Formats: sequence, structure tokens, C-alpha cells
Amino acid sequence: MEALNARIARLAMALNIPLQDEAAVKVLMEKSGIAEVLHERRVQATNQPAVHHSHGPERRIAQQREELRGLLLLRYHMEATSLNTTGLESTREMLLQVEENLVRQGFKPGADGLGMDDFFNPV
Repeated sequence: MEALNARIARLAMALNIPLQDEAAVKVLMEKSGIAEVLHERRVQATNQPAVHHSHGPERRIAQQREELRGLLLLRYHMEATSLNTTGLESTREMLLQVEENLVRQGFKPGADGLGMDDFFNPV
């Protein structure tokens, strides 16, 4: 879970997506950013060698957004599974330890988007 949350935090920072902002997370989760590839550029109709073109920064950013979406979904699933199998206190303790380790590594508290106060102390 620690490596997962660290990757989530790094991607969010690189993409400048504030995971503490519910609206930003909602926008991220609702829309896929990778357009369907209609023509594979590495394959040509003739027998000439294919020319490999770089994907460009837009494609890379879209792929990173998709990775972040997928990792957030994976974490949500892992949290739900942990709550169902081990209960609230065990899940809370695990997530607190992960958060403490990330802070020791230099991440700001909540950089991974997991608001510990909001998660365990609902309004």
C-alpha cells in the first residue's frame, strides 16, 4: 500500500492534480484522457520500414492521468476489501502507518489524496 500511495502522490504532483480537492478527483475519475489509436504509426501499408514517432507530451500526460485513475481505483478497492475483512481499526492503523512512512520519505501529509481525518472522522 505504501508503494501504491507513493506512486499516486508522485503522479498527482507531476500532473498538478490536487487530490485533496474532491472536484478535481471527480473530474479525473469521470473522463478518460487517452484517445483511441485509429492507426498504428509503427506499421505501414508498404514493405518500407516503419518510422517510430514519439508520442509527444500530450499522449504521455494522458497516459499518466489514466495510470493515476487506475491506481486510485485499485486503492479504493484495497481499502474496501480491508474494511470488509479486517475491520475499521485494523484498516485505520495500516493507513496511518503508510501515511507516516510517506511523510518520513518527504511527502506532505495527504499528498496521496487520502485524507485521514475525513476518512475516519466523517462529518
